Amino acid sequence: MITVANRTETAARIKHAFDRRLVHIEELCDPERTLHIDSKVLAAAEAAEEPIAEIRTDDAETSRQTAADRKLTRKQRAELLRRQVDTVGRPNRPGERIQNVISVGMLSEGWDAKTVTHIMGLRAFTSQLLCEQVVGRGLRRTSYDVNPETGLFEPEHVNVFGVPFTFLPHEGRDDNGPPPPPKPKTAIEPVADKAAFSISWPNVVRVDHAYSPRLSLDMDRVEPLYLDATETARLAELAPTIDGKPDITKIDSISLEGLAREFRTQKIVFEAARNVYDQMRANWPGPPMFLLVQLVRLVEQFMRSGRIVVTPELFAADDLKRRLVVTLNMTKVVQHIREAIRHENAARIEPVFDRDQPIRATSDMRTWFTGKPCAPAGRSHINLCVFDSTWEASDAFALDHAPEVEAWVKNDHLGFEVFYVHRGVVRKYRPDFLVRLTSGDMLVLETKGRDSEEDRTKRKYLAEWVDAVNAHGGFGRWHWDVALNPGEIHGILERHSRAGG
Repeated sequence: MITVANRTETAARIKHAFDRRLVHIEELCDPERTLHIDSKVLAAAEAAEEPIAEIRTDDAETSRQTAADRKLTRKQRAELLRRQVDTVGRPNRPGERIQNVISVGMLSEGWDAKTVTHIMGLRAFTSQLLCEQVVGRGLRRTSYDVNPETGLFEPEHVNVFGVPFTFLPHEGRDDNGPPPPPKPKTAIEPVADKAAFSISWPNVVRVDHAYSPRLSLDMDRVEPLYLDATETARLAELAPTIDGKPDITKIDSISLEGLAREFRTQKIVFEAARNVYDQMRANWPGPPMFLLVQLVRLVEQFMRSGRIVVTPELFAADDLKRRLVVTLNMTKVVQHIREAIRHENAARIEPVFDRDQPIRATSDMRTWFTGKPCAPAGRSHINLCVFDSTWEASDAFALDHAPEVEAWVKNDHLGFEVFYVHRGVVRKYRPDFLVRLTSGDMLVLETKGRDSEEDRTKRKYLAEWVDAVNAHGGFGRWHWDVALNPGEIHGILERHSRAGG
Protein backbone atom coordinates (compact mmCIF):
# COMPACT_ATOMS: atom_id res chain seq x y z
CA MET A 1 0.00 0.00 0.00
CA ILE A 2 1.23 3.51 -0.86
CA THR A 3 -0.02 6.61 0.96
CA VAL A 4 0.74 9.93 -0.75
CA ALA A 5 0.47 12.78 1.80
CA ASN A 6 0.41 16.54 1.30
CA ARG A 7 2.95 17.53 4.00
CA THR A 8 5.66 15.94 6.09
CA GLU A 9 3.54 16.59 9.20
CA THR A 10 0.62 14.69 7.67
CA ALA A 11 2.89 11.79 6.78
CA ALA A 12 4.21 11.69 10.35
CA ARG A 13 0.66 11.56 11.72
CA ILE A 14 -0.22 8.70 9.35
CA LYS A 15 2.91 6.81 10.43
CA HIS A 16 1.93 7.38 14.07
CA ALA A 17 -1.57 6.03 13.39
CA PHE A 18 -0.20 2.84 11.86
CA ASP A 19 2.42 2.38 14.58
CA ARG A 20 -0.20 2.79 17.32
CA ARG A 21 -2.58 0.46 15.46
CA LEU A 22 -5.21 3.16 15.19
CA VAL A 23 -5.79 1.89 11.66
CA HIS A 24 -7.59 -1.41 12.04
CA ILE A 25 -5.78 -3.26 9.26
CA GLU A 26 -3.44 -5.57 11.11
CA GLU A 27 -1.25 -6.37 8.10
CA LEU A 28 -0.28 -2.71 7.65
CA CYS A 29 0.52 -1.94 11.30
CA ASP A 30 3.90 -3.70 11.57
CA PRO A 31 6.58 -0.97 12.06
CA GLU A 32 9.23 -3.33 10.68
CA ARG A 33 7.36 -3.48 7.39
CA THR A 34 6.47 0.22 7.15
CA LEU A 35 8.63 2.70 5.24
CA HIS A 36 8.17 6.40 5.96
CA ILE A 37 10.05 8.41 3.36
CA ASP A 38 9.95 12.18 2.76
CA SER A 39 12.30 15.16 2.69
CA LYS A 40 12.19 15.69 6.46
CA VAL A 41 13.02 12.04 7.19
CA LEU A 42 15.95 12.18 4.77
CA ALA A 43 17.16 15.49 6.23
CA ALA A 44 17.15 13.98 9.72
CA ALA A 45 19.00 10.92 8.47
CA GLU A 46 21.62 13.09 6.76
CA ALA A 47 22.00 15.54 9.66
CA ALA A 48 25.41 14.27 10.85
CA GLU A 49 28.22 11.87 10.04
CA GLU A 50 28.59 10.09 13.38
CA PRO A 51 27.85 6.35 13.45
CA ILE A 52 24.35 5.35 14.59
CA ALA A 53 22.89 2.13 15.90
CA GLU A 54 23.23 -1.05 13.91
CA ILE A 55 20.66 -1.44 11.17
CA ARG A 56 19.47 -4.88 10.18
CA THR A 57 18.58 -5.51 6.57
CA ASP A 58 17.62 -8.43 4.39
CA ASP A 59 20.04 -7.34 1.68
CA ALA A 60 22.18 -10.43 1.00
CA GLU A 61 25.25 -8.30 0.39
CA THR A 62 24.85 -6.35 3.62
CA SER A 63 24.06 -9.45 5.64
CA ARG A 64 27.53 -10.82 4.86
CA GLN A 65 29.20 -7.83 6.51
CA THR A 66 30.43 -7.95 10.07
CA ALA A 67 28.59 -6.16 12.87
CA ALA A 68 31.30 -3.47 12.92
CA ASP A 69 30.83 -2.86 9.21
CA ARG A 70 27.11 -2.37 9.73
CA LYS A 71 27.68 0.61 12.06
CA LEU A 72 26.33 3.12 9.54
CA THR A 73 26.70 6.89 9.44
CA ARG A 74 23.62 9.01 9.06
CA LYS A 75 24.31 9.60 5.36
CA GLN A 76 24.65 5.87 4.87
CA ARG A 77 21.35 5.47 6.71
CA ALA A 78 19.77 7.93 4.25
CA GLU A 79 21.23 5.96 1.36
CA LEU A 80 19.77 2.76 2.84
CA LEU A 81 16.35 4.44 3.01
CA ARG A 82 16.63 5.32 -0.66
CA ARG A 83 17.68 1.77 -1.51
CA GLN A 84 14.67 0.45 0.39
CA VAL A 85 12.39 2.70 -1.67
CA ASP A 86 14.01 1.59 -4.92
CA THR A 87 13.79 -2.12 -4.07
CA VAL A 88 10.33 -2.49 -2.50
CA GLY A 89 9.04 -5.99 -3.18
CA ARG A 90 12.27 -7.33 -4.66
CA PRO A 91 13.59 -10.59 -3.16
CA ASN A 92 16.87 -10.45 -1.21
CA ARG A 93 17.02 -6.65 -1.35
CA PRO A 94 16.61 -4.01 1.42
CA GLY A 95 12.96 -3.34 0.50
CA GLU A 96 11.90 -6.97 0.30
CA ARG A 97 9.69 -6.99 3.42
CA ILE A 98 8.22 -3.46 3.05
CA GLN A 99 4.43 -3.62 2.83
CA ASN A 100 3.35 -0.07 3.74
CA VAL A 101 4.97 3.02 2.14
CA ILE A 102 4.12 6.53 3.42
CA SER A 103 5.49 9.27 1.19
CA VAL A 104 5.41 13.01 0.53
CA GLY A 105 6.24 13.82 -3.09
CA MET A 106 8.93 11.13 -3.30
CA LEU A 107 7.20 8.66 -5.61
CA SER A 108 6.01 10.78 -8.53
CA GLU A 109 8.53 9.28 -10.95
CA GLY A 110 11.33 6.74 -11.23
CA TRP A 111 9.77 4.07 -9.00
CA ASP A 112 8.72 0.74 -10.44
CA ALA A 113 7.70 -1.62 -7.62
CA LYS A 114 5.52 -4.40 -9.04
CA THR A 115 3.66 -5.34 -5.85
CA VAL A 116 1.45 -2.29 -5.30
CA THR A 117 -2.17 -3.24 -4.56
CA HIS A 118 -3.54 -0.03 -2.94
CA ILE A 119 -2.83 3.68 -3.41
CA MET A 120 -4.33 6.27 -1.04
CA GLY A 121 -4.11 9.96 -1.96
CA LEU A 122 -4.19 12.39 0.98
CA ARG A 123 -3.19 15.56 -0.84
CA ALA A 124 -4.47 18.00 -3.44
CA PHE A 125 -3.80 16.92 -7.02
CA THR A 126 -3.41 20.08 -9.08
CA SER A 127 -2.87 18.47 -12.48
CA GLN A 128 -3.88 15.37 -14.41
CA LEU A 129 -0.18 14.61 -15.00
CA LEU A 130 0.44 14.33 -11.26
CA CYS A 131 -2.54 11.99 -10.93
CA GLU A 132 -1.16 9.85 -13.76
CA GLN A 133 2.27 9.70 -12.10
CA VAL A 134 0.83 8.59 -8.76
CA VAL A 135 -1.56 6.04 -10.26
CA GLY A 136 1.31 4.82 -12.42
CA ARG A 137 3.05 3.56 -9.27
CA GLY A 138 0.46 0.77 -9.20
CA LEU A 139 0.41 -0.14 -12.89
CA ARG A 140 3.52 -2.35 -12.97
CA ARG A 141 2.56 -5.95 -13.71
CA THR A 142 3.72 -8.67 -11.32
CA SER A 143 3.60 -11.37 -13.97
CA TYR A 144 3.93 -11.48 -17.75
CA ASP A 145 2.91 -15.11 -18.08
CA VAL A 146 0.33 -15.61 -20.84
CA ASN A 147 -2.81 -17.56 -20.10
CA PRO A 148 -2.64 -20.51 -22.55
CA GLU A 149 -6.42 -20.63 -22.92
CA THR A 150 -6.92 -16.97 -23.80
CA GLY A 151 -3.51 -16.04 -25.13
CA LEU A 152 -3.69 -12.91 -22.89
CA PHE A 153 -2.13 -11.75 -19.66
CA GLU A 154 -4.11 -12.48 -16.51
CA PRO A 155 -5.86 -9.30 -15.24
CA GLU A 156 -4.21 -7.50 -12.32
CA HIS A 157 -5.75 -4.73 -10.24
CA VAL A 158 -4.80 -1.82 -8.02
CA ASN A 159 -7.33 -0.07 -5.75
CA VAL A 160 -6.96 3.72 -5.84
CA PHE A 161 -8.54 6.02 -3.23
CA GLY A 162 -8.52 9.82 -3.23
CA VAL A 163 -6.78 10.35 -6.60
CA PRO A 164 -9.08 11.99 -9.21
CA PHE A 165 -7.64 10.08 -12.15
CA THR A 166 -9.25 10.14 -15.61
CA PHE A 167 -8.26 7.41 -18.07
CA LEU A 168 -7.40 8.74 -21.54
CA PRO A 169 -8.76 12.28 -21.02
CA HIS A 170 -9.84 14.09 -24.16
CA GLU A 171 -10.85 17.64 -25.02
CA GLY A 172 -14.42 18.22 -26.02
CA ARG A 173 -15.43 20.45 -28.91
CA ASP A 174 -17.79 23.35 -28.66
CA ASP A 175 -19.79 23.61 -31.85
CA ASN A 176 -21.24 26.95 -30.75
CA GLY A 177 -18.00 28.88 -31.11
CA PRO A 178 -15.54 30.16 -28.51
CA PRO A 179 -16.68 30.54 -24.91
CA PRO A 180 -17.77 33.98 -23.74
CA PRO A 181 -15.09 36.17 -22.13
CA PRO A 182 -14.89 35.96 -18.33
CA LYS A 183 -16.60 38.61 -16.26
CA PRO A 184 -14.29 41.42 -15.13
CA LYS A 185 -12.78 40.91 -11.68
CA THR A 186 -12.07 43.51 -8.99
CA ALA A 187 -8.69 43.52 -7.25
CA ILE A 188 -8.85 43.45 -3.43
CA GLU A 189 -5.61 44.51 -1.71
CA PRO A 190 -4.09 46.61 1.09
CA VAL A 191 -3.47 50.29 0.34
CA ALA A 192 -0.06 51.68 1.40
CA ASP A 193 -1.47 55.19 1.96
CA LYS A 194 -4.00 53.78 4.49
CA ALA A 195 -1.43 52.07 6.74
CA ALA A 196 -2.84 54.00 9.71
CA PHE A 197 -5.86 51.68 9.52
CA SER A 198 -3.73 48.52 9.64
CA ILE A 199 -4.97 45.86 12.07
CA SER A 200 -2.88 43.03 13.52
CA TRP A 201 -3.82 40.01 15.60
CA PRO A 202 -2.15 37.04 17.34
CA ASN A 203 -1.95 34.00 15.09
CA VAL A 204 -3.21 31.38 17.54
CA VAL A 205 -3.03 27.77 16.33
CA ARG A 206 -4.55 26.30 19.48
CA VAL A 207 -5.40 27.05 23.11
CA ASP A 208 -3.63 24.80 25.61
CA HIS A 209 -5.26 23.87 28.91
CA ALA A 210 -3.42 23.26 32.17
CA TYR A 211 -5.54 20.57 33.81
CA SER A 212 -6.59 20.05 37.37
CA PRO A 213 -4.97 16.92 38.86
CA ARG A 214 -8.40 15.34 39.41
CA LEU A 215 -10.67 15.16 36.40
CA SER A 216 -14.45 15.25 36.50
CA LEU A 217 -17.25 15.42 33.98
CA ASP A 218 -20.81 16.53 34.63
CA MET A 219 -22.75 14.45 32.13
CA ASP A 220 -25.74 16.78 32.35
CA ARG A 221 -23.55 19.59 30.97
CA VAL A 222 -21.97 17.53 28.19
CA GLU A 223 -23.57 18.23 24.83
CA PRO A 224 -24.98 15.12 23.10
CA LEU A 225 -22.99 13.66 20.21
CA TYR A 226 -25.22 12.81 17.25
CA LEU A 227 -24.06 10.01 14.94
CA ASP A 228 -26.13 9.43 11.81
CA ALA A 229 -25.79 5.87 10.49
CA THR A 230 -26.95 7.01 7.06
CA GLU A 231 -23.85 9.22 6.82
CA THR A 232 -21.50 6.45 8.00
CA ALA A 233 -19.88 4.22 5.40
CA ARG A 234 -20.60 0.59 6.29
CA LEU A 235 -19.64 -0.90 2.96
CA ALA A 236 -16.66 -0.15 0.73
CA GLU A 237 -17.51 -0.67 -2.94
CA LEU A 238 -14.57 -1.05 -5.29
CA ALA A 239 -14.86 -0.89 -9.08
CA PRO A 240 -12.44 -0.32 -11.97
CA THR A 241 -12.61 3.18 -13.40
CA ILE A 242 -12.81 3.89 -17.13
CA ASP A 243 -12.70 7.49 -18.37
CA GLY A 244 -13.26 8.80 -14.87
CA LYS A 245 -16.41 6.70 -14.26
CA PRO A 246 -16.69 3.46 -12.22
CA ASP A 247 -17.73 0.31 -14.05
CA ILE A 248 -20.59 -0.71 -11.74
CA THR A 249 -20.92 -4.08 -13.45
CA LYS A 250 -17.64 -5.15 -11.82
CA ILE A 251 -18.13 -3.90 -8.28
CA ASP A 252 -16.54 -5.88 -5.47
CA SER A 253 -17.70 -5.17 -1.90
CA ILE A 254 -15.82 -5.13 1.39
CA SER A 255 -18.20 -5.33 4.35
CA LEU A 256 -17.29 -3.61 7.62
CA GLU A 257 -19.73 -5.55 9.80
CA GLY A 258 -16.88 -7.71 11.14
CA LEU A 259 -15.35 -4.64 12.74
CA ALA A 260 -18.33 -4.29 15.08
CA ARG A 261 -18.05 -7.92 16.17
CA GLU A 262 -14.38 -7.40 16.95
CA PHE A 263 -14.95 -4.19 18.93
CA ARG A 264 -16.90 -4.95 22.07
CA THR A 265 -18.06 -2.04 24.24
CA GLN A 266 -15.14 -2.38 26.65
CA LYS A 267 -12.64 -2.33 23.79
CA ILE A 268 -14.27 0.82 22.39
CA VAL A 269 -13.91 2.42 25.84
CA PHE A 270 -10.22 1.59 26.07
CA GLU A 271 -9.52 2.65 22.46
CA ALA A 272 -11.22 6.02 23.04
CA ALA A 273 -9.48 6.53 26.41
CA ARG A 274 -6.11 5.77 24.86
CA ASN A 275 -6.64 8.28 22.05
CA VAL A 276 -7.76 11.00 24.48
CA TYR A 277 -4.73 10.16 26.65
CA ASP A 278 -2.39 10.69 23.68
CA GLN A 279 -3.82 14.18 23.18
CA MET A 280 -3.82 15.23 26.85
CA ARG A 281 -0.64 13.76 28.33
CA ALA A 282 1.63 16.62 27.15
CA ASN A 283 -0.19 19.07 29.47
CA TRP A 284 -0.90 16.65 32.30
CA PRO A 285 0.73 17.71 35.61
CA GLY A 286 0.64 14.34 37.40
CA PRO A 287 1.66 10.71 36.81
CA PRO A 288 0.62 9.42 33.34
CA MET A 289 -1.00 6.29 34.76
CA PHE A 290 -3.25 8.41 36.98
CA LEU A 291 -4.42 10.28 33.87
CA LEU A 292 -5.18 7.05 31.99
CA VAL A 293 -7.14 5.56 34.89
CA GLN A 294 -9.30 8.68 35.16
CA LEU A 295 -9.87 8.83 31.41
CA VAL A 296 -11.04 5.22 31.27
CA ARG A 297 -13.55 6.00 34.02
CA LEU A 298 -14.82 9.20 32.33
CA VAL A 299 -15.03 7.64 28.87
CA GLU A 300 -16.96 4.67 30.26
CA GLN A 301 -19.38 7.04 32.00
CA PHE A 302 -19.86 8.98 28.77
CA MET A 303 -20.44 5.82 26.71
CA ARG A 304 -23.11 4.63 29.15
CA SER A 305 -24.70 8.03 29.77
CA GLY A 306 -26.90 8.09 26.71
CA ARG A 307 -25.14 11.23 25.41
CA ILE A 308 -24.24 9.41 22.18
CA VAL A 309 -27.37 9.59 20.06
CA VAL A 310 -27.37 7.18 17.11
CA THR A 311 -29.95 7.62 14.36
CA PRO A 312 -32.05 6.15 12.83
CA GLU A 313 -33.71 4.15 15.59
CA LEU A 314 -33.02 0.84 13.82
CA PHE A 315 -29.30 1.28 14.53
CA ALA A 316 -29.79 2.65 18.04
CA ALA A 317 -31.84 -0.36 19.14
CA ASP A 318 -29.48 -3.01 17.74
CA ASP A 319 -26.34 -3.33 19.89
CA LEU A 320 -24.21 -4.69 17.04
CA LYS A 321 -25.21 -1.93 14.62
CA ARG A 322 -24.80 0.73 17.32
CA ARG A 323 -21.27 -0.45 18.09
CA LEU A 324 -20.49 -0.45 14.38
CA VAL A 325 -21.57 3.20 14.02
CA VAL A 326 -19.64 4.23 17.14
CA THR A 327 -16.51 2.37 16.00
CA LEU A 328 -16.58 3.91 12.52
CA ASN A 329 -16.99 7.37 14.08
CA MET A 330 -14.25 6.89 16.69
CA THR A 331 -12.50 10.13 15.72
CA LYS A 332 -15.68 12.12 16.40
CA VAL A 333 -16.23 10.32 19.71
CA VAL A 334 -12.67 10.98 20.89
CA GLN A 335 -12.74 14.65 19.94
CA HIS A 336 -16.11 15.14 21.60
CA ILE A 337 -15.00 13.55 24.88
CA ARG A 338 -11.69 15.39 24.85
CA GLU A 339 -13.35 18.77 24.33
CA ALA A 340 -15.83 18.11 27.14
CA ILE A 341 -13.01 17.19 29.55
CA ARG A 342 -10.88 20.09 28.34
CA HIS A 343 -13.50 22.77 28.94
CA GLU A 344 -14.63 21.45 32.33
CA ASN A 345 -11.22 20.75 33.91
CA ALA A 346 -9.01 23.63 32.76
CA ALA A 347 -7.19 25.33 35.63
CA ARG A 348 -5.47 27.73 33.20
CA ILE A 349 -5.57 28.41 29.46
CA GLU A 350 -2.63 29.52 27.31
CA PRO A 351 -2.59 30.52 23.62
CA VAL A 352 -0.10 28.71 21.39
CA PHE A 353 1.08 30.84 18.47
CA ASP A 354 2.18 29.84 15.00
CA ARG A 355 5.92 29.33 15.18
CA ASP A 356 6.70 30.86 11.78
CA GLN A 357 4.22 33.75 11.89
CA PRO A 358 3.06 34.49 15.47
CA ILE A 359 1.45 37.80 14.46
CA ARG A 360 -0.52 38.49 11.32
CA ALA A 361 -1.74 41.79 9.93
CA THR A 362 -3.85 43.23 7.13
CA SER A 363 -0.62 44.16 5.33
CA ASP A 364 0.09 40.43 4.87
CA MET A 365 -2.95 39.91 2.64
CA ARG A 366 -2.07 39.12 -0.96
CA THR A 367 -4.01 40.71 -3.79
CA TRP A 368 -7.01 38.63 -4.83
CA PHE A 369 -9.83 39.13 -7.31
CA THR A 370 -13.60 38.88 -6.99
CA GLY A 371 -16.74 39.27 -9.06
CA LYS A 372 -18.92 39.91 -5.99
CA PRO A 373 -20.35 43.36 -5.21
CA CYS A 374 -18.04 45.61 -3.19
CA ALA A 375 -17.67 49.22 -2.09
CA PRO A 376 -14.88 51.54 -0.88
CA ALA A 377 -13.92 51.20 2.79
CA GLY A 378 -12.71 54.50 4.24
CA ARG A 379 -11.40 53.35 7.63
CA SER A 380 -10.07 50.03 6.41
CA HIS A 381 -6.52 49.18 5.35
CA ILE A 382 -8.05 47.19 2.48
CA ASN A 383 -9.21 49.16 -0.55
CA LEU A 384 -12.69 47.62 -0.84
CA CYS A 385 -15.12 45.61 1.27
CA VAL A 386 -16.67 42.61 -0.46
CA PHE A 387 -20.30 41.96 0.46
CA ASP A 388 -21.90 38.55 0.81
CA SER A 389 -25.29 40.05 1.74
CA THR A 390 -27.08 43.38 2.03
CA TRP A 391 -26.88 42.96 5.81
CA GLU A 392 -23.07 42.87 5.62
CA ALA A 393 -23.12 45.94 3.39
CA SER A 394 -25.21 47.79 5.98
CA ASP A 395 -22.88 46.79 8.84
CA ALA A 396 -19.80 47.76 6.80
CA PHE A 397 -21.31 51.22 6.23
CA ALA A 398 -22.03 51.51 9.97
CA LEU A 399 -18.43 50.57 10.87
CA ASP A 400 -17.08 53.09 8.40
CA HIS A 401 -19.07 55.94 9.99
CA ALA A 402 -19.47 55.00 13.68
CA PRO A 403 -17.71 57.40 16.10
CA GLU A 404 -16.60 54.43 18.27
CA VAL A 405 -14.55 52.87 15.43
CA GLU A 406 -10.94 53.78 14.69
CA ALA A 407 -10.30 51.07 12.06
CA TRP A 408 -12.01 47.94 10.77
CA VAL A 409 -11.61 45.23 8.16
CA LYS A 410 -13.76 42.52 6.60
CA ASN A 411 -12.25 39.12 7.46
CA ASP A 412 -12.01 37.91 3.88
CA HIS A 413 -8.74 36.28 2.69
CA LEU A 414 -7.02 37.65 5.80
CA GLY A 415 -6.27 34.33 7.51
CA PHE A 416 -7.90 35.15 10.86
CA GLU A 417 -9.35 31.81 11.99
CA VAL A 418 -10.51 30.23 15.24
CA PHE A 419 -10.37 26.43 15.42
CA TYR A 420 -13.37 24.70 16.93
CA VAL A 421 -14.72 21.17 17.29
CA HIS A 422 -18.30 20.36 16.33
CA ARG A 423 -19.68 16.83 16.56
CA GLY A 424 -16.18 15.50 16.89
CA VAL A 425 -14.76 17.20 13.78
CA VAL A 426 -12.14 19.99 13.90
CA ARG A 427 -13.25 22.96 11.80
CA LYS A 428 -12.24 26.58 11.12
CA TYR A 429 -14.36 29.57 12.11
CA ARG A 430 -13.85 32.88 10.30
CA PRO A 431 -15.74 35.74 12.02
CA ASP A 432 -16.98 38.53 9.75
CA PHE A 433 -15.18 41.65 11.02
CA LEU A 434 -12.17 42.80 13.04
CA VAL A 435 -12.67 46.23 14.62
CA ARG A 436 -10.26 48.51 16.49
CA LEU A 437 -12.24 50.83 18.76
CA THR A 438 -11.20 54.38 19.59
CA SER A 439 -10.52 53.15 23.13
CA GLY A 440 -7.75 50.94 21.71
CA ASP A 441 -9.63 47.70 22.42
CA MET A 442 -10.20 45.10 19.70
CA LEU A 443 -13.60 43.64 18.82
CA VAL A 444 -14.24 40.42 16.87
CA LEU A 445 -17.69 40.87 15.35
CA GLU A 446 -19.98 38.34 13.70
CA THR A 447 -23.30 38.99 11.92
CA LYS A 448 -25.65 36.02 12.01
CA GLY A 449 -29.28 35.90 11.00
CA ARG A 450 -29.92 32.52 12.60
CA ASP A 451 -28.60 30.79 15.70
CA SER A 452 -27.87 27.09 15.28
CA GLU A 453 -26.17 24.57 17.54
CA GLU A 454 -22.97 24.88 15.49
CA ASP A 455 -23.08 28.69 15.74
CA ARG A 456 -23.22 28.44 19.53
CA THR A 457 -20.26 26.06 19.47
CA LYS A 458 -18.30 28.55 17.35
CA ARG A 459 -18.98 31.33 19.85
CA LYS A 460 -17.86 29.12 22.73
CA TYR A 461 -14.48 28.65 21.09
CA LEU A 462 -14.28 32.31 20.10
CA ALA A 463 -14.90 33.26 23.75
CA GLU A 464 -12.11 30.87 24.79
CA TRP A 465 -9.80 32.41 22.18
CA VAL A 466 -10.51 35.91 23.52
CA ASP A 467 -10.00 34.79 27.14
CA ALA A 468 -6.67 33.14 26.28
CA VAL A 469 -5.37 36.19 24.40
CA ASN A 470 -6.44 38.54 27.21
CA ALA A 471 -4.80 36.24 29.79
CA HIS A 472 -1.57 36.40 27.79
CA GLY A 473 -1.63 40.19 28.08
CA GLY A 474 0.66 40.97 25.15
CA PHE A 475 -1.95 41.93 22.57
CA GLY A 476 -4.12 44.47 24.30
CA ARG A 477 -7.69 43.89 25.35
CA TRP A 478 -10.03 41.90 23.11
CA HIS A 479 -13.82 41.47 23.03
CA TRP A 480 -16.22 39.47 20.90
CA ASP A 481 -19.88 39.85 19.99
CA VAL A 482 -22.53 38.74 17.53
CA ALA A 483 -25.31 40.72 15.85
CA LEU A 484 -28.32 38.45 15.46
CA ASN A 485 -30.51 41.15 13.88
CA PRO A 486 -29.88 44.04 11.47
CA GLY A 487 -29.20 47.32 13.22
CA GLU A 488 -27.82 45.75 16.43
CA ILE A 489 -24.29 46.78 15.49
CA HIS A 490 -24.73 50.33 16.85
CA GLY A 491 -25.63 49.08 20.33
CA ILE A 492 -22.77 46.55 20.25
CA LEU A 493 -20.19 49.21 19.39
CA GLU A 494 -21.50 51.55 22.10
CA ARG A 495 -21.52 48.78 24.73
CA HIS A 496 -17.93 47.67 24.10
CA SER A 497 -16.68 51.24 23.87
CA ARG A 498 -18.07 51.88 27.37
CA ALA A 499 -16.44 48.67 28.60
CA GLY A 500 -13.09 49.76 27.19
CA GLY A 501 -13.34 53.22 28.68
